[in-house]
Amino acid sequence: MTAPAILVLEDGRTFSGESFGAEGETFGEAVFNTGMTGYQETLTDPSYHRQVVVMTAPHVGNTGVNDEDPESSRIWVAGYVVRDPARRSSSWRASRTLDEELREQGVVGISGIDTRALTRHLRERGAMRVGISSTETDAAALLERVRASVEMSGAELASEVSTQEAYVVPAIGTKRFTVAALDLGIKTMTPHRMAERGIEVHVLPATASLDDVRAVGADGLFYSNGPGDPAATTHQIEVLQGALADGLPYFGICFGNQLFGRALGFGTYKLKYGHRGINQPVMDRTTGKVEVTAHNHGFAVDAPLEGGTTTPYGEASVSHVCLNDDVVEGLELRDADGRLTGFSVQYHPEAAAGPHDAAYLFDRFTDVMEGKA
Repeated sequence: MTAPAILVLEDGRTFSGESFGAEGETFGEAVFNTGMTGYQETLTDPSYHRQVVVMTAPHVGNTGVNDEDPESSRIWVAGYVVRDPARRSSSWRASRTLDEELREQGVVGISGIDTRALTRHLRERGAMRVGISSTETDAAALLERVRASVEMSGAELASEVSTQEAYVVPAIGTKRFTVAALDLGIKTMTPHRMAERGIEVHVLPATASLDDVRAVGADGLFYSNGPGDPAATTHQIEVLQGALADGLPYFGICFGNQLFGRALGFGTYKLKYGHRGINQPVMDRTTGKVEVTAHNHGFAVDAPLEGGTTTPYGEASVSHVCLNDDVVEGLELRDADGRLTGFSVQYHPEAAAGPHDAAYLFDRFTDVMEGKA
């Protein structure tokens, strides 16, 4: 018999359902993910640290869980919300069920609620704090604890998800370049995508200094995705500004895009409910092509969509925009001769479990390091 559970948003909206995963109580920021697949990659994405993820797809868990697809060493979501969990796994790759994995890792979830109504509420009211409990039956008491929980705005979280020790992902085949990658919440597939292109990737902790970057003999600098408020970050911005002053080619994704924007002098702001899912349309304005992309961000860069901005490191401009709402989805930096020296996107070009429309960006990075862009 599954235990009853309740979900309470900080504005008092309450949903009743059944416990899914570990029993207990959890708090975080309620966000929704529009992907119909790839739930294992979502759960293990460090960018979801301190977030309670609501799946808009009604049926979740049918392919179970395996040991090949995780994007990190653990599940990072603070809680998990689904409407109709699969009764059993139906994949030859599965080694256990989703419910078993959530229980084993102590992730509290809830099922059997109207996730469409919850998603519509978050779209109208915005992402907000939430609590899930299978031990508390009084919604008013849980609401008090929700409102006392930590907010996402102002939170510096990259240091909580980053590796503590540097490690190397060797190039596949002939080594062409060496890249220093700051782990702000990096996903396993990201250095692999670079390794496929002959890049030896030195993954460094979020606390790494500019001297640490220089010490690996880097031909380029990469900043990964990650959780938290970019306005609460200072150290990594200073490192990036030093690298840009050195003329080191730069590529950033997601959180790395936001930090690039702040390093160039732009502001950042919190989106009402963010972009999360594997079906977000983005236009690469440098080519005119539209790509379907994987997103997970609640903050965005505040940069002018038209024209360039002069910075101490060159001319910066917006290279990518979201076709749903015109949010800045990418930046580029060019020197006085018009050469591309740094760029970033607000989405996941490594895209596990897909789509793969944006894989060309890793090739663009190699072109920048070769001086061909």
